[in-house]
Amino acid sequence: MKIWVDADACPVAIRDIIIRAALRKQLTTTFIANHSLNLPKSPYLSMVQVAQGFDVADNEIVNRAQEGDLVITQDIPLAAEVIAKNCLAMNPRGERWTKENIGQRLNMRDFMETLRSSGIQSGGPATLNQRDKMTFANSLDKILGQL
Repeated sequence: MKIWVDADACPVAIRDIIIRAALRKQLTTTFIANHSLNLPKSPYLSMVQVAQGFDVADNEIVNRAQEGDLVITQDIPLAAEVIAKNCLAMNPRGERWTKENIGQRLNMRDFMETLRSSGIQSGGPATLNQRDKMTFANSLDKILGQL
């Protein structure tokens, strides 16, 4: 299993949790973003910087991820694509996306996008809090513990 991180919008606190877990489990982990990231020197950690542009990082992750890999992203369409490749997917709040729930999440995302484009303010996600960080860390440990 490899870990792929959609790092463009990944909170620093979540990135730090991922790094600690990758080093502890000695798992190859790649952060993909359109900007540079400072990562600790390790044979298990790497960063791929892609060009600016819509879905460039997402497309890179889809191209590289293979069955059984874990993808960490906030992007629901990206999660749907990697789930179709039999990858595992979770968001930075620790929610696991599966074949059973990704369709509903895509529908809700599209509905909210329709509301926003029609001028209805729906707000964004709540600020990441300590409980979210703990939930993410526990979910990640659970997935990695199944190796």
